[in-house]
Amino acid sequence: MIALRSDLKVVLATQPVDFRKSVHTLSALVSEALHANPYCGDVFVFRSKRMDRVKLLAWDGSGMVLVTKWLHEGRFTWPPIRDGVVHLSATRRD
Repeated sequence: MIALRSDLKVVLATQPVDFRKSVHTLSALVSEALHANPYCGDVFVFRSKRMDRVKLLAWDGSGMVLVTKWLHEGRFTWPPIRDGVVHLSATRRD
């Protein structure tokens, strides 16, 4: 079971990344480019240039977790980037 904190932040990198990057390189990117602490427990989301893959990076308290999702067809829908920032809102679907 994966429990999500009520104060969990999901941070999206607005620029695509090279998907050959490892956990260590993505952690360094979080620190240097996003000016965030990769060990804070938040989820950091990276996308490929073709938008058919995403990587999620998170610290779970005992180690770094890297999740990769590849689509065999199509692309992920990515929110518009305005002034270098992506705005998301939670919506409920019944």
